[in-house]
Amino acid sequence: MFEHLRHKPGTPLLRNRELVIACSAFRSRVNLSSVVRTAGCCGVERIIACGNVKLDPKIARDGADNVEIEMRRSLPPVLKKMREDGYTIIALEQATNSKSLHEISFPRKSVIVLGNERTGLKEDELACVDECVEIPVWGSPHSYNVATAGAMAMYEYCRQFPTG
Repeated sequence: MFEHLRHKPGTPLLRNRELVIACSAFRSRVNLSSVVRTAGCCGVERIIACGNVKLDPKIARDGADNVEIEMRRSLPPVLKKMREDGYTIIALEQATNSKSLHEISFPRKSVIVLGNERTGLKEDELACVDECVEIPVWGSPHSYNVATAGAMAMYEYCRQFPTG
């Protein structure tokens, strides 16, 4: 027998996550809000977002209170600084020489870079990444929604580092 536990508290982490999510300019505040909510669920503390950074509080929910959102004009300078700080920059993008999400071993200090819903990452953004990871698709359309793909990548990182 099962009893529904509504809003069961999250599992405490033994250490802070060393994962940062970096978002190029999204077209939809719904997507950014969904990414923020997922980041909150995963214990991610920092998101870097470009463009018109507005959240829908009904979608972002508690993530908006628990995740620091830094607004930037463009990603390349931020990604270069993150690399200098010891992070591995991983683009979630369909690209030549990309690896499957099933094959990637995330370094503990990682930045997952999410591209624009329509155009993906720009050339200057791709030039700043260490790895490209894509999520296999078995039907159409040929790619996942950016917030969905971001959730899959964050979850995989958390699966690899379950205690932080």
